[in-house]
Amino acid sequence: FFGEKLADQLRAEGKEADVIHGHNVLAHVADLNGFVEGIHRLLKEDGVAIIEAPYVKDMIDHREFDTIYHEHLCYFSLTALDRLFRRHQMLVHAVKRDPIHGGSLRIYATQIEGPYDTPQQNVVELMAEESAWGVESFSFYKGFAQKVEELKASLRHHLEELKADGKRIAAYGAAAKGSTLLNFFDIGSETLDFIVDRSTYKQGHYMPGVHIPIFAPEKLLEEVPDYLLLLVWNFAEEVLAQQKGYIQAGGRFIIPIPEIKIV
Repeated sequence: FFGEKLADQLRAEGKEADVIHGHNVLAHVADLNGFVEGIHRLLKEDGVAIIEAPYVKDMIDHREFDTIYHEHLCYFSLTALDRLFRRHQMLVHAVKRDPIHGGSLRIYATQIEGPYDTPQQNVVELMAEESAWGVESFSFYKGFAQKVEELKASLRHHLEELKADGKRIAAYGAAAKGSTLLNFFDIGSETLDFIVDRSTYKQGHYMPGVHIPIFAPEKLLEEVPDYLLLLVWNFAEEVLAQQKGYIQAGGRFIIPIPEIKIV
C-alpha cells in the first residue's frame, strides 16, 4: 500500500512527482497519516496532489447510507481534509464540488513551502459554510439514521404495493452499494426476480446476502419486467441512456435515493 515507506523508496530511486492523482481512493485508506505523509514526501516542491473523495455533507443530506460499506473507512468534510493535509506540511489550495458518486470533493493540495501560501477563496468559503452547518457538531449527524429508516419504510411499502398489483420487479446494478441497500432494507427474492449488471465477472453469480441471481442486461429485453430498482442510482443518467430499449418496451426505473422517484 502507498504510504511514507513506499514514498521514501521511490525518492531513493530518484523519482519525484509533479502530479499525484487519487480519485475515490482516500476513503479506502486505513493509514491516512501515512498516506498523506507519503504524498508530502513524493511530491515536488511545486507539484500538486489532486484528491477526490465522497463528501460527507452530500451523504447526510441525500440519505446516501449505501455509500457506507466495508471498503470505505472515512467520509470527509473539507474541514477534516484541511487539517489532515496541514498535519503533513501541505496546504489545500483549491477545492471543487463534483456530483460523482452522489457528491464528492476534489481538492488540490500543494506543499506549504511550495508556490502558494494561502488557499483560494473557494476553500475559505466552503470552510465557512461547513462551520455554519455544524461540521463539528454531533447534532448535524444525529438524525441520519432516522432518515434512512424512513426511506426504508417508504421504499418497502412502495415495492409491496407494486407486487400486490401484480407487477414484476427486477434491479439494475450488482454494486457494493446495491448489496448494502438490499440487505439493510430486507429486500430479497420475494420482491426482485433478478438483477442485471454489465460486469461479466458478476453475471452467473448471486447478490451477497439476498441470493438473487445476476444476469447480463440483455435479460431485460427478454423478460421486460415492469420496473427496475436502480441500485446504482449515482449513474442514473448513464444507465437510462444505455437502456433506451427497455424503456421503449414499457419498462420503468425506480430511483431510491435521495428519495423515491419513478422515471
